[in-house]
Amino acid sequence: MPNIRWLLATITWVHRWIFQTSRGRLGGRALGLRFLLLENVGRHSGRLYLTPLLYLEDPEANGLVVVASNAGDSRNPEWLANLHARPDDVAVQVVRRRLPVRFRVTRDAERERLWQRLCGVYPFYRRYQRRAGRPIPVLVLHPLPEAQ
Repeated sequence: MPNIRWLLATITWVHRWIFQTSRGRLGGRALGLRFLLLENVGRHSGRLYLTPLLYLEDPEANGLVVVASNAGDSRNPEWLANLHARPDDVAVQVVRRRLPVRFRVTRDAERERLWQRLCGVYPFYRRYQRRAGRPIPVLVLHPLPEAQ
């Protein structure tokens, strides 16, 4: 597969810019999909990072579900390592609402159930899984009680 990381980086930059500039009025929905803006702090740099991610709500998991697919790259996305290193510095923006969150990586039957739901919403995840050659993490983001 040709290296298209530059294209993905450009698309992500534009999406983030639209989301931020419109203060959440635009960018939360695109092509019939729902997006949130993940806010995390770099584990080495201490810099704030904002990443638009496709998500779905899952009442059974009691949170927002995201995928660390990295567009099918063989490596996990950097934001996942940042979350593990600095779990207290994580928030999301959903439309115009900012919520501090805790995260957890799903496992076993829960991961499979959520993976099937995610693939139903965005079928490219199956292609990403084949290309990645690694288990793609599925995370649940739980809004903190004081944020609800």
